Amino acid sequence: MDQRENRGVYRRVPVMIMGAEHTPPQPYLVPLKMEELISAYSQDSLGHIIERVAKFHLDFEAIHPFIDGNGRTGRLVLNLELMKQGYPPINIKYSDRKRYYSCFTSYHTKNDPYEMILPLAENVESEIQNYIDEFRCLCVFLVFKVK
Repeated sequence: MDQRENRGVYRRVPVMIMGAEHTPPQPYLVPLKMEELISAYSQDSLGHIIERVAKFHLDFEAIHPFIDGNGRTGRLVLNLELMKQGYPPINIKYSDRKRYYSCFTSYHTKNDPYEMILPLAENVESEIQNYIDEFRCLCVFLVFKVK
């Protein structure tokens, strides 16, 4: 459904998300909902960045502001916000998609973002560990190269 006229503009038609416990807002509400979401996020300095970005991601996907590309866009924004705070970008792996999608169901049925916070935190921790491991390898390489 990659139509050139829909790129970069809020959707103008109602959408349904297959298998979701939630119906996105009507198109005429999307600009207002996005404005509220961005305003609330920019004013929220309480809590850890992973908690804040997880909640933002859940709410962004609930609004589903575009016809196509909401997931990719939401994950790009999530990574941008992590990197702005000094954290590495994460990759939500295809093999973890079932757990990822269940986070949205849990959020919409229990209003609890924890199920998204936990996998994001695990992904960030894994990426940080990867950087540490790479740094150690580099240090070992440099030590042996100097000798």
